[in-house]
Amino acid sequence: MSESSSLDWNHELWNSLRWILEAFGISAVCFVLAAVLLLRYTRWGRQFWRISGDYFTGRDSAPTWALLAVVLFMTVFAVRMTVLLSYQGNDMYTALQLAAQAFAQGDATALDAAKSAFWTSVVVFAILATIHVARSLLDFYVGQAFDIRWRRWLTDHVTTDWLEGRAFYRDRFVDATIDNPDQRIQQDVTDFVQISRSLSMGAVGALVSLVSFTKILWDLSGPMTLFGTEVPRAMVFLVFAYVLFSTIVAFWLGRPLIQLNFWNERLTANFRYALVRVRDGAENVAFYRGEGVERQGLLTRFAAVLRNYWQIVYRTLKFNGWNLGVNQVAVVFPILIQAPRFFSGTITLGDVTQSATAFGQVHDSLSFFRESYDTFAGYRASLIRLDGLRRANHDSRALPSLDAADVDGGLELERVGVRTPDGASLVTDLDLTMAPGDTLVVKGQSGSGKTTLLRSLAQMWPFAEGVVRRPAGRETLFLSQMPYLPLGDLRTAVAYPGSVEEHDDDRIRDVLRKVQLGNLVDRLDEEADWAKILSPGEQQRIAFSRIVLLRPAVAFLDEATSAVDEGLEYSLYDLIRTEVPDCILFSVSHRSTVDQHHARQLELSGDGSWELSLVSV
Repeated sequence: MSESSSLDWNHELWNSLRWILEAFGISAVCFVLAAVLLLRYTRWGRQFWRISGDYFTGRDSAPTWALLAVVLFMTVFAVRMTVLLSYQGNDMYTALQLAAQAFAQGDATALDAAKSAFWTSVVVFAILATIHVARSLLDFYVGQAFDIRWRRWLTDHVTTDWLEGRAFYRDRFVDATIDNPDQRIQQDVTDFVQISRSLSMGAVGALVSLVSFTKILWDLSGPMTLFGTEVPRAMVFLVFAYVLFSTIVAFWLGRPLIQLNFWNERLTANFRYALVRVRDGAENVAFYRGEGVERQGLLTRFAAVLRNYWQIVYRTLKFNGWNLGVNQVAVVFPILIQAPRFFSGTITLGDVTQSATAFGQVHDSLSFFRESYDTFAGYRASLIRLDGLRRANHDSRALPSLDAADVDGGLELERVGVRTPDGASLVTDLDLTMAPGDTLVVKGQSGSGKTTLLRSLAQMWPFAEGVVRRPAGRETLFLSQMPYLPLGDLRTAVAYPGSVEEHDDDRIRDVLRKVQLGNLVDRLDEEADWAKILSPGEQQRIAFSRIVLLRPAVAFLDEATSAVDEGLEYSLYDLIRTEVPDCILFSVSHRSTVDQHHARQLELSGDGSWELSLVSV
């Protein structure tokens, strides 16, 4: 190697490997300790752990830690490559300076040595650049693999938690601010995972760079007189003071972005949900000629989005304006400090360029937290939203509901009471026993609590008490007035909530014909949004087909024939009595024509009292 080389490149491979391993070990220990402190003593750290702690402590957490270790190793590796490239740059520019001096002095020997040093630095650069490119690609792959694995787990975890215990329905009784869970599960989970890695590894890289380049800057710094006092290694102290001051100001300017980003997510999601509502209710809106009202409502919501966004713009202008100004000054600052030493011949041109590189790396490392504050603000908003959803899910499952017990046959209600949210009684001490094959229709004026009683029996309504004993699982089937049709093929819609694997296509086609939907038997493989294709009457016939297909022991029907004519209503009920004679029918209906298909009638008055009698046809 040339004598002008800043490093002994012949032995640098082993030196760098040792450095990387030592830095990785120290970084891993410090990373874990810092994580423990943040998780324990910061609010957002505790939110993080509540959201994703099980991912790092669960039964299958070993691969997670292994992949995290690889990500951390690649981060340390990247810092070392930057350090080596700074030394290579020093060698190259020093060689150019020496070549210029030798040429000016007419020293052929010195010129040949400078040329040799220059081309050696170019070869070193080619090797380092090749390694750096390969490392960057591998780093990208490993980082994405880590994100995908974490995102898959967290999406499954959050989705399962939202669906468990009917939290997706009962959240509304806990916290009215839990809006747009779809966005929280999709967008916030994605942001949470990606920003968690980028911020954590960015912080590690910044701190490792800070240590590495502070040493380089210390070696290259010289004394400087400030206000009559000579300060040794002045450039090191100046960069720390400069960044400390600029960071304090940046945090002060950027703090409001946390709440503004939270409201941006919420208001944007509300606007998007309003658009989806218009799309889903397109036919009704068109019938009502409600375009003007919808336009006004949409634009009102969008105006709220814009008002909040302008606040973000104004605050970001202040935040970014300060950061850009600070960063621009930092570009020329080290050169101005080192220029007198260069002109005096104390340091070389390569030393000046490496000083600028080292100063920039130290400045960027110290500025990482300042410049990441707006990203962290958005991250905090995602944390708040995900933790809010988790808390609401937990609290909704803690709400009271009817006590339920499984029985092999029959239906028993014991001292069932149903109230409105403000405490007004709808049903008081309802006792009822039904055996296989029994039928009952619930009657009463609108608002008397008929549908609310069904919600209570399904353990959805939290303002209820008593005991319900019924067959377990899908042996009990609830049919709402407008049946739910899942996305997918028609086969899936008919078999819901059962699995399509449990029924062959011939059986499904036969059931469709029996509910007078023979026109659909050849469309089982067609995937579509069937709720928009089928009429309300056809959707209700799909619901009756589920009773025939799944053969439940108990079926609760809420206005299940309101969209079909009386003749078809008669044939559907008759089909159930013929195909599933032992099925207990518990119907809610305003129509008097439904009464004839039931033996008993439960009349609700709406003030808590009720009357059970035989149906008189």
